[in-house]
Formats: sequence, C-alpha cells, structure tokens
Amino acid sequence: MERIRVLIADDHPVFRYGMRAILGAQPDTELVGEATGGEEAISLAAELRPDVILMDLNMPEVNGIEATRKIVQENPQVGILMLTMFEDDDSVFAAMRAGARGYVLKGADGAETLRAIRAVADGEAIFGPTIARRLMGYFASSRQDADSTLQPFPDLTERERDVLDLIAQGYTNTAIAGRLYISPKTARNYVSNIFAKMQVADRAQAIIRAREAGLGRDDTP
Repeated sequence: MERIRVLIADDHPVFRYGMRAILGAQPDTELVGEATGGEEAISLAAELRPDVILMDLNMPEVNGIEATRKIVQENPQVGILMLTMFEDDDSVFAAMRAGARGYVLKGADGAETLRAIRAVADGEAIFGPTIARRLMGYFASSRQDADSTLQPFPDLTERERDVLDLIAQGYTNTAIAGRLYISPKTARNYVSNIFAKMQVADRAQAIIRAREAGLGRDDTP
C-alpha cells in the first residue's frame, strides 16, 4: 500500500501530538514532518514534497493562508487541508482562494479528519459539514454580479482556465488529461484547485458558473 505522506503545520504542540498519534495508527498515512510556523511550512513543503499538508490558519511569521498560496504556486500537486478553530466566511473563502482543497474544523473527530486527508490526497476538494453548508448558503444568496467586461475567475492560472474550459465542455478528468497531455492525477489536482478557487462544492456548480461566464461553449456539441 502506498502511504499518504503528511506534513503538519501548526504551532500548538498538543494538536501536533494528537495528529501524530492519529496518523501513526493508520496503515495508509505517514507523518513526514512538522512545522511550527508559516515560513517553516513553506520550506518543508519544498524539501519533503508531501502529498497533504494539514495547515493551521493562524501561525507565527506567515499565516496559513499566505503559506498555502506560496506552496500551491510552487507545487500545485500538494493538497492543503486547512484545520482551524474558526469557521467565519472570510476565513473559509480566503483559504479556498489561496488554493486549499479542504477546510475542516479542529473540533472534528479523528475519523472525519482522516477521511478529509484521504480525499485531498486523491485529488478531491472536501469540506466539513458545517463548512459545506456555509458554501451552499453563499452560492444560494449570491449570483453573478461581476462586471462582464472583466476576465472571469481572475484567481485561476492560464492552465487552470484551460482545464475549466474543458470541464465546461463536459470532459471527464481522464479526457482532460488526454487533451492536455498530462497524467490523470495532475488533471485531478488541477480540477480540485479550480473548485477551491472558484469556491464551488461540485462539478455541476463549476460547469454552471463557467458557462455563465462564457466558457465551454465553442466546442460543446
């Protein structure tokens, strides 16, 4: 079994100790390092290349959101799962815009956190139940107000925009990988990052928003 390599970035020793015990008890997870601040998290992410980083929102020197942004820019294959005591909308959306693939409250039990780690390692975007409800509420209450003259989804890279265009055309992750000559896992990672930056909960929402913005129309049968 190929184990999921996990890096913990949190300045609370008790939390790190607890996560160390949880991860060590699982046959499919391996703790490869611990960071106590944002700068150290960025450095260790580059050095260790973990599959998943458990990232605290508030840390010394560089906060978790800024650390996430820098790590994802340098290595988009790393899945970042935000773990925090906070559940306010601003924190949720800032983390998603930075490129985090998931957001789970620290009060979640070990089983829920492990499910999130496994999902993120598999290229999925995941949110705890409370966070998912907030995201759905956000999309239910806010519709397209943006100026149509502006480029849609400015947080996306050019490559992510290409992937989104294919998503909007109805391509599966496997088909996207074939069109762009990338591996299926890389395609899944791009899709997860796109969902996170767009703040959508699933593929259907991504397609709707992309088509509303004019993507995916030219080549659609």
